[in-house]
Amino acid sequence: MCIFFRLKMSLMQKATTSLAPRFLKAATGCSQQQIRNLNLLEYQAKGLLQNYGVTVQKFKVATNTSEAEKIASDFPCSEYVIKAQVLAGGRGKGHFDNGFKGGVHLTKDPSKISNLCTSMIGHKLITKQTPPEGIPVSKVMVAEAIDITRETYFCILMDREYMGPVIVASPDGGVDIEEVAEKTPERIMKLPVDIKTGVTDKMAVEVAEFLGFKGPLVGQCAEQIKNLYKAFLEVDCVQLEVNPLAETPQGMVYTADAKLGFDDNASFRQKAIFDMEDTTESDPREVEAGKYNLNYVQMDGNIGCLVNGAGLAMATMDIIQLYGGEPANFLDVGGNVQEDQVKEAFRIITEDDKVKAVLVNVFGGIVNCATIANGIVNACKSIDLKVPLVVRLEGTNVDNAKKIVAESGLKIISANDLDDAARKAVSMLN
Repeated sequence: MCIFFRLKMSLMQKATTSLAPRFLKAATGCSQQQIRNLNLLEYQAKGLLQNYGVTVQKFKVATNTSEAEKIASDFPCSEYVIKAQVLAGGRGKGHFDNGFKGGVHLTKDPSKISNLCTSMIGHKLITKQTPPEGIPVSKVMVAEAIDITRETYFCILMDREYMGPVIVASPDGGVDIEEVAEKTPERIMKLPVDIKTGVTDKMAVEVAEFLGFKGPLVGQCAEQIKNLYKAFLEVDCVQLEVNPLAETPQGMVYTADAKLGFDDNASFRQKAIFDMEDTTESDPREVEAGKYNLNYVQMDGNIGCLVNGAGLAMATMDIIQLYGGEPANFLDVGGNVQEDQVKEAFRIITEDDKVKAVLVNVFGGIVNCATIANGIVNACKSIDLKVPLVVRLEGTNVDNAKKIVAESGLKIISANDLDDAARKAVSMLN
């Protein structure tokens, strides 16, 4: 769940159900459209923000021992911070599967950089925000360590309530912002931004002063806020979170840590940014499905589910469980699916050895059922499907679709409705 939804819930003192099934990741929190949000690693976010005049530390990235050994000579510093690059919080308190402690380290000795990097690279980091087995670390960022006098929190995100960007800020940075919102809500500023006007000088100064910056630092912070907003707007962010936005003893304002989130709807405009996506932590099938504009999330069951629409997927998986089965995946082909996408969807589903039956549940509104039917038939022939296949089609051009399936000569089990389809799919396991 993105910071906006979590923070909004805290501010309104509402209970939140964070135990939603994993397949909800394939849908927006309350939208009808599936979205796969792009998130950048810390070093990528900092590199991008540098292009907009945002002040960040000098840094280098290492992916192996030889690269790590060269870093100290590339930029000499009085102290270095070494950070494992993963999309999870709590890195500093985490541990690795090889026994190494901590995904964030400080050192003043350049000779230690290489050992610290190689103790992380190629190993799995386990934190409170990762799966129990951890996530693999393929990159380590080595940055100039800065002394921090004070930490503040700054975020810009798209807010549906205000139908545009909103700045969320707090002078209490470097901590759990939800806890701040719950215990001291007066320490949180929420400031809507007119999308046409943008962040004015007056607004930027107001935020800087609320964050507690004084004297010349107010102007410096205000300038940084305007640069951050410009970056947010021009690269199509849905969330730009800086924690901390830090003040140093030398009188500088630094973006010491940043997280940028993007919406897939911006991918056609931001191709260079989306090409930066690091898929090391992703399920290979999810990555493969993304190449064909399919939404896929791996689950733990043995009935593969091919549907069109997140709501239909949830209903399908609920009724499978009602009859004693377990869904193996969430695979949504969407409303503009073509035959070749259906074929790829079947291939991805059946490459999972745990799948012992496949259930297709399509309600054709925008999508033509005949397109789905042709895709199913061609897929079954090309991949030589070995597991039982149950198909329920309803909606646009359904009669023609059922004819295509019936005349295919394949062992496809037709279902009258969703209840019938789920019951038949579960019975096939026996």
